Amino acid sequence: MRTVIAGGHGKIALRLERLLAARGDTAVGIIRNPDQADDLRAAGAEPVVLDLESADVEQVARVLRGADAAVFAAGAGAGSGAERKQTVDRGAAVLLADAAERAGVRRFLVVSSMGADPEAKDSDPVFAAYQRAKGEADAAVRARGDLDWTILRPGRLTDDPGTGRVHLAPSTGRGAVPATTWPRSSSPSSTPRQRSASPSNSSPATPRSTRRSPRPRPEPPGPARLAGPGSSFDTVARRDLATDRPWPPSAPTTPTTRARVA
Repeated sequence: MRTVIAGGHGKIALRLERLLAARGDTAVGIIRNPDQADDLRAAGAEPVVLDLESADVEQVARVLRGADAAVFAAGAGAGSGAERKQTVDRGAAVLLADAAERAGVRRFLVVSSMGADPEAKDSDPVFAAYQRAKGEADAAVRARGDLDWTILRPGRLTDDPGTGRVHLAPSTGRGAVPATTWPRSSSPSSTPRQRSASPSNSSPATPRSTRRSPRPRPEPPGPARLAGPGSSFDTVARRDLATDRPWPPSAPTTPTTRARVA
């Protein structure tokens, strides 16, 4: 499986690249700074130098052609102003979605932010601009009919060891999201969805019908359990990539919770 990751030198991306490489997949990281290329190679990824703030759709589509999935994990970063929140957190996400459609890459995952909202307000004008940019990007991706999109809105991400207790739902309470583990079942279904992530021992603000008690999951075949941030690919999908069969074997063929956000 070939996965192209925008923001290839970020902490989430570097971790994902190492995990993909460890299981034999091909990870391609898009970076703006060529000095970061060796870090990606050390993680087992193929670096591609391309500035998403100045590239056009066709340039990005050339990188995406032949890929099985695209991940938007880029961001303007701390210390950037409101203007770059629009050009990176919004503009680059929309550009990657445009390019994915042109390249025929349907699987599209966005690492967004809890609280993302096109109408967000905050006492900190830059943080409000960030939340609005993320919300606008999410809305633009949700409007795509040619993408099997997944939008993950994590809480605060940490570098702490994983607990295996991350809770995914259409809406959750706030909390830190340490690195965790997930089985090799990252193929999204044909129904796009949006998820928030928080520790499962928090109080998720979700309707009763969407709450699920944790259940032991059998180990999938092969080099299956991998560590990564936010359990992005855990309950989002229910198929084993190696066989394209439902996973776990005893699970229904459809996700336990289906959420199409209008």
